Amino acid sequence: QVQLVESGGGLVPTGGSLRLSCAASGGTFSTYTMGWFRQAPGKEREFVAAIDGSGGGTYYQHSVKGRFTISRDHAKNTVYLQMNSLEPEDTAVYYCAAGSPIATFSFREYDYWGQGTQVTVSS
Repeated sequence: QVQLVESGGGLVPTGGSLRLSCAASGGTFSTYTMGWFRQAPGKEREFVAAIDGSGGGTYYQHSVKGRFTISRDHAKNTVYLQMNSLEPEDTAVYYCAAGSPIATFSFREYDYWGQGTQVTVSS
């Protein structure tokens, strides 16, 4: 059983930056694809970014490409989401997830989820 704990959310103005962290425990971190998803009020959960077990493969939703960067630190069993040039449309609860080595964009491919962290971007 994998436990995931997110941190780093908060309130920032448009154009600001935040770095989300997700600490994993209870599993073999390097075997999981790690993903970030988000859910805004009244909307479905959507894929944001993912990184494969080696850290060599990354995937992004089109709207965040060039602004967000996903990375992982195997020594700390932690995955990060650096978010720059934030926009009000980025406001959502952000969730960290762990999935199989072939997981990519669909939330159905991820087996373990964190509790979420709120990101609010003021206009």
